[in-house]
Amino acid sequence: MSDIDPSTGMSIRGSSPRFLHWAAFLIFAAITLGASVEQKNAFETSGDVLQNQKWAIACSAITFTITLVVVGLHLHPIGQAIIVGNKIEGILILILAAFWTATVSIVSDASHGLAVNEDGVVSNGNLYYFSWAGFVTSIMLFVSYLRAVFGVDVAGELSSRSARLSSWAALLACQLIVLGSSANLFDQKCGSRAVETEEYCRRTKFAISVGAIGTAFALAIVGMKIATSNAPFLFEAAFAIIMTVLNAFGVAYTTSPDAPGAGLGNLYYFSWLSLIASLMLLMSCFEEYRSPPAVQDASQAPKTDDIQVEPLEEGTMTM
Repeated sequence: MSDIDPSTGMSIRGSSPRFLHWAAFLIFAAITLGASVEQKNAFETSGDVLQNQKWAIACSAITFTITLVVVGLHLHPIGQAIIVGNKIEGILILILAAFWTATVSIVSDASHGLAVNEDGVVSNGNLYYFSWAGFVTSIMLFVSYLRAVFGVDVAGELSSRSARLSSWAALLACQLIVLGSSANLFDQKCGSRAVETEEYCRRTKFAISVGAIGTAFALAIVGMKIATSNAPFLFEAAFAIIMTVLNAFGVAYTTSPDAPGAGLGNLYYFSWLSLIASLMLLMSCFEEYRSPPAVQDASQAPKTDDIQVEPLEEGTMTM
């Protein structure tokens, strides 16, 4: 039995189901704020870099202030009645999620000189890792709010909509980041003022190609699954095989020494995550291929909670 009252979004036990998320968000925002201030004070910058540093500080400061107030309200029953499970909490979560999405994209961009350097390597671990942690926490807050207040189970909806939809969506997100990170490095290192070797630029182009192909394939499958609740199994299996091979070569080719993804950064992490997601998809397709046809049909069909009842024929109910 659930501990959450669906009419209020409150835990029956008397505390918000999102209190720990808000508390974690407060800690991540505080660390990101401190790291952003230190980064700004450590280097003399100007122009766009200075503006990006100011944005990171402003966003983390606003987030820290809001989460501090929300956590304080959670500690008193009257405060819980003001904030928990109503439209105010939902609006705050949406605003913070938007802020943190922009913050992560700016902080982890090699051209901005914040959490990663011009080589795409993490140069400020606190700023990089805790900005990503704050982003993930904002998404978890949003998902928890939807489930508690509106009864929308995002994870359940994805799994019931079609088999492997969540895995394809995860691969899509990873390949988008690989594409963006490698394209950014190419602009920085191999553009009009090339500062890297031909080999480096070839590997960067290969990473861009892998990210673009993976994004196109994953987007096609996700689109079919959302539109029709299904996708041809042969397409899925073929795309999973292609993406596993491409990402395996991508990891080997772009994360080796003197390659664009050699250092710890977005390209390194999400190249590996793309390979892991591709392998999971391939194994899932293989298991479905080995299963009996009846099981395959059941796994492809969308899941529902409806109970099929056959109508009674006339004359069957007799006294």
